[in-house]
Amino acid sequence: MKKVTRKIQSYNGVAVRRNVYLPGLLNLNIVRLLNKAKLIGRFGLPQIQCDTLVYPDFLAVYKERGLYTRTRMTGVCFYSFDKEFDGENGLFNAIFYNNEKRLAYFKERFKDVKFLVTPDYSVFGDIPFIENLYRIFRARIVALWFILELKAVVIPNISYGEAADFPVYFTGLENCSVVAFNTKGHMKYNRERNLLKSAVKYAVDNLPLKTILVYSVCGKDETCLEIFNYAIENGIQVRIVNNTLRERNLLRRGA
Repeated sequence: MKKVTRKIQSYNGVAVRRNVYLPGLLNLNIVRLLNKAKLIGRFGLPQIQCDTLVYPDFLAVYKERGLYTRTRMTGVCFYSFDKEFDGENGLFNAIFYNNEKRLAYFKERFKDVKFLVTPDYSVFGDIPFIENLYRIFRARIVALWFILELKAVVIPNISYGEAADFPVYFTGLENCSVVAFNTKGHMKYNRERNLLKSAVKYAVDNLPLKTILVYSVCGKDETCLEIFNYAIENGIQVRIVNNTLRERNLLRRGA
């Protein structure tokens, strides 16, 4: 992006030219992050890399701030309604508008977090593709901010709407050996379970996977692991990560 200057009068009356930050004037503050990323595919999705050999042992959702340091290896995820972590004062908007006050707030909020799963902005098969794609793009922008500003281990969450769009949704994850899946809300109906299985299969067949981290709230781990049989059969380590709802449901079963 070209440099722009503006002529102003200095305190002694002499006209001088000062640089103008053009991206800020054009609401393109995200170029600061994009310029440090490799953009992949037709839609230019930012590439994310994750090859960590250590993993979170507990996942706190965004609203559970008191649990962010429950263990030394706790991670933070965004597996809840979008309104709880996104919106006018959410992190993406803070990045988009370069809201320094809100960005400082988020740096403080996440300062002791070692692992962050990229935001799970909801995508659906019955909304326009462009909206789903934009939500994937937003998650990548936030991921770049996590990586560059927090220096945390960032684990890509796998989002998908329709199987036909997997090649787009997975673009930019080609170098990831570790990804995360959320099974909450995807276990009740056959269509949702089958789509999740298809997403797992696509990930196994197209990414250099070694490990899949799973956010599950099932009262029986076996119920969840059945979804990931294809990954397990192909030598992928599938790790169900403990979380508040899983603990509650296991306790109810007396497990």
